[in-house]
Amino acid sequence: MAVPLKLISHKLCPYVQRAVIALTEKGVPFERIDIDLANKPQWFLAISPLGKTPVLQVGDTAIFESAVILEYLEETQAKPLHPADPLVRAEHRGWIEFGSTVLNDIAGFYAAKDEASFKARTAQLEQKFARLEARVAASPWFDGENFSLVDAVFGPVFRYFDVFDEIADFGILSGKPKLARWRKALAARPSVRTAVSADYPALLRDFVERRNSWLSGLQARAAA
Repeated sequence: MAVPLKLISHKLCPYVQRAVIALTEKGVPFERIDIDLANKPQWFLAISPLGKTPVLQVGDTAIFESAVILEYLEETQAKPLHPADPLVRAEHRGWIEFGSTVLNDIAGFYAAKDEASFKARTAQLEQKFARLEARVAASPWFDGENFSLVDAVFGPVFRYFDVFDEIADFGILSGKPKLARWRKALAARPSVRTAVSADYPALLRDFVERRNSWLSGLQARAAA
């Protein structure tokens, strides 16, 4: 009998989305429990040493950190999302870490308090995506025909820009045709599309508004 899996989640967390996409791709049943990270319940703090989502509860054992969860799923579940070749697999793991640095830059982008820091963050993101454009195959996935964990990582990255693009064209993804193809393919992938709830765009817009950042002001002006 399979051990029941519970994924402790937050509706906006891109790291949670990675785990949801991987679980969905592998056809693994799981229970998703959303919490409020601004008001963390004590039971969650008891099982999450870093106080972050996601946490995957496997029976009585809690696994924290998304990269660890993804590797655990690779080791225990069918339908591998990592390449079979060890060298290619290692390269993919590097690009997964690169995806995490992009998420850190996105956090700096939406939290920047003034125009100068906002422009610096914008330029930083554009450079990261230029590097990614030079590597991605986008035919249709990161490395060709097989959907991988790198794809699971970047689906949530591009989802941010569905909302950012409504505010303005910041030029971050401009002139990158392979990324445009990859982004479109990811957006149509059922596992990526269903990794968030239908109210995700509204929740993200509200989240940006509450940052009181430079982007918050741009969003308010765009909506006026």
